[in-house]
Parts: sequence; structure tokens; C-alpha cells
Amino acid sequence: MKTLLKIEVVVFFGASIYLFNRLNIEWWWFPALILLPDISMLGYLINPRIGAYTYNFFHHKALALFVYMIGIYFSNNIILLAGIILFAHSSMDRIFGYGLKYTDSFTNTHLGIIGKKK
Repeated sequence: MKTLLKIEVVVFFGASIYLFNRLNIEWWWFPALILLPDISMLGYLINPRIGAYTYNFFHHKALALFVYMIGIYFSNNIILLAGIILFAHSSMDRIFGYGLKYTDSFTNTHLGIIGKKK
């Protein structure tokens, strides 16, 4: 099952690249923006609970799809780009095993514990 889930998110990431290529935006914007959603980790400076909420909000695929659909509705390439970047980033994180966070610790995710083993 773990392999199947990884294949799924690789396909999602590939779909993000495909959708990005359909936009009339220079290619370098994709790598320049792909890590931008990680700014949501700043919530961890307050406490793990706020950090988990902000991280999960910006790393949830439903938000990415919602933003993308708004971009379609308004025919706005910038909003479409934002949705694609959010979706691509969350897919990329899942490829590397970084899941949505529980409120007790940054390392406790829905995909398991991340980081160095104690």
C-alpha cells in the first residue's frame, strides 16, 4: 500500500507540472515558488498546536484544489498558479514522507514519525 500511495503522489506532482506548463508563465516560476508553502511552518514559532494548524492548512490538497477552482472561475493565471504550487508542494512533501502534522509535535505526521530516530 505504501508503494501505491507514493505512485499516487508522484502522479499528482506530474499533473501539477503538466497544469503549470499549460499556463502562460515562465518556467522558472515553478522552482522559484515550490517551497513557498513551507512559510506556514512559522506557526511553530508560537507553539506546536498553532504550527500544526497553519502547516496543515497550507499543505492540504483541498485548499489547493479550491484555490485552483477559483482561478478557473475568474480565469486568473496568478490564482491558478497559486493552486498548482500548493498542490505540487503538498504532493512533493508526501513523496518524501512528510505528512499533515498532529498538534503534539512537528515530527508526528499522519504518515508516521519523521526525522532522526531516537
